[in-house]
Amino acid sequence: MITPTEQLDRRFAQLEALTPLAQRPAHGWLKAIRQALGMTTGQMAKRLGVAQTRISEMEAAEAARTITLKSLDRAAEALGCRVLYVVVPNHPLTDTLKTRAAMVAERQLAAAEQTMRLEDQDVSGKSYREASLRQLVDKLLNRPAKIWDEQ
Repeated sequence: MITPTEQLDRRFAQLEALTPLAQRPAHGWLKAIRQALGMTTGQMAKRLGVAQTRISEMEAAEAARTITLKSLDRAAEALGCRVLYVVVPNHPLTDTLKTRAAMVAERQLAAAEQTMRLEDQDVSGKSYREASLRQLVDKLLNRPAKIWDEQ
């Protein structure tokens, strides 16, 4: 059975090809599209029912990445466009979870081994350690909220 994380990873993999196409123009999408349509800031302002200066402010805010989604939506609609909003992870979510779980497991195992050494208990060999580490990673992956408690 496919997990919700794996489902998201599959969706993100499909979006990967679009990533280069989604790179925002230097002056932002609003200005680029408005200019491509041959629309003045005054004409766009009239379509939005705002002052002309507001269009320049919106375009500047988009370029600075400070525009609200609500304002971006309204401006896009005035241009006959729509906003597609997606947050795409830099790495597959399953890899992020496994990496984080391995890091936390390594810390926990190292702490346990240190305690055992302080109590003069035998710290077992490499194969036992690897098996313990795998087991701890699997346990953490079954309750992933636990892996985000530590820094």
